[in-house]
Amino acid sequence: MNLFALLDQAAARFGDRGAVYCGERQASTWGELRERSLRLAGSLRAVPGTRIAVASENRPEIVELMFGIWAAECVYVPINYKLHPREMTDVLADSGATQVFASPKIAAQLDVEVPVETIGTESYAQRCRADPVGAPDTDPAALAWLFYTSGTTGRSKGAMLSHRNLMAMTVAHLADFDAPDEDSSLIHGAPMSHGSGLYIPPYVLRGARQVIPESGAFDAEEFLDLCEHHPGCSAFLAPTMVARLVATGRPRPRHLRTVVYGGGPMYVDSLKKAMAAFGPVFVQLYGQGEAPMTITGLRRADHLSAGSPADDAILGSVGYARSGVDVAVVREDGTPAPAGEIGEIVCRGDVVMSGYWNNPEATAATLQGGWLHTGDMGSFDERGYLTLRDRSKDVVISGGSNIYPREVEEVLVEHPGVIEACVVGARDEEWGEIVVAFVVGTAEPADLDAHLLTRIARFKRPKRYEFIDELPKNSYGKVLKRALRDRLAR
Repeated sequence: MNLFALLDQAAARFGDRGAVYCGERQASTWGELRERSLRLAGSLRAVPGTRIAVASENRPEIVELMFGIWAAECVYVPINYKLHPREMTDVLADSGATQVFASPKIAAQLDVEVPVETIGTESYAQRCRADPVGAPDTDPAALAWLFYTSGTTGRSKGAMLSHRNLMAMTVAHLADFDAPDEDSSLIHGAPMSHGSGLYIPPYVLRGARQVIPESGAFDAEEFLDLCEHHPGCSAFLAPTMVARLVATGRPRPRHLRTVVYGGGPMYVDSLKKAMAAFGPVFVQLYGQGEAPMTITGLRRADHLSAGSPADDAILGSVGYARSGVDVAVVREDGTPAPAGEIGEIVCRGDVVMSGYWNNPEATAATLQGGWLHTGDMGSFDERGYLTLRDRSKDVVISGGSNIYPREVEEVLVEHPGVIEACVVGARDEEWGEIVVAFVVGTAEPADLDAHLLTRIARFKRPKRYEFIDELPKNSYGKVLKRALRDRLAR
């Protein structure tokens, strides 16, 4: 089936009810959303499998674009709006997108050969008046979403997610985490290009309204106000966003029902503070773009024991395998690791991608014997709870965004005042982790900041620079990142 069928069903059942909201204002009903999506599809006049990119801050139009692209049997390619224009250009080139829909701010920054349609203009409005296409009939194995995630080498990789993959994700969410209905709401506080956008399908299937903050971004006060106004509110938030909600000092909004947190480390102390502030509304997920939102998780009930927070081992874990997913921890030789032994986390199931777009080498390295090798290290305890121990890919997760050290390091060493550089993550109460760069050289921090801003996204810049005489290395010349992390922990 094509995922457009989810919207088709919602429109048939709840056609006159509100579907998409901008703040407190209704933007469309389910019937109107379906009609606009089919007309957008008609305006594309694209052959099946064509990649269509969307680069925008959170906006109501993203929902109709997503389903319009699927109705046209094309591939949805969302681009993280926080990326540098050069990085966006790289994603467009790699995906081979033939059309970009961009917000006014991003459209003004893009200098690409691909046609750019600015969302919200009269030209865009004309697309929504085009002749509609009929409901599509698509092979469930057909590509639906190219999810771009940076690699450890700095090269972006597009995880190929089919309609079947995303339907497996949808069913697992409804089976494990939340039970929305037509009197429920999904509040898009996190970027719709990633986690929050991936949760659109399950809530559309159940007829739950899609609520986009007027700011187009995350503001803790605005988010809590929306949870006072809209019914049955759920959201996906990064741990840093949860911390900002707690910092407001406000009580739990009357309609806040579920907060799914993930995308970065949630420390036990921070989780306990959040539970004390808002009660048993929290659900944890562990997933990757390659197995979207769906590897392991902790339900609301798993966070509690006899009405109090569960023990620290459970709260510090990432839970147990999600519905429809096999999860294992394996040694270097591929054999299963017993409880308590650390190994690489692997998983398999209908939710796992088919591979990376135009990257057979990375696909072969990641998908082995039917299993997705996550690159994350962890261990199961005797009760079956999985705990992450380290990330073999050295990714830094700051504010819910993945930052890959080598990408930053390669740009740093381009500066004439840098001899060597090594980037690691350091624990931070607000961001989960921050980027710290160890630098050998004579450059000044302000010069490095300016240098980086011309080459990579602002959120990837180091928040601290440590200048040292030499980087610690082993006998093979490999930098000992653990030694640098230990230095920060002193």
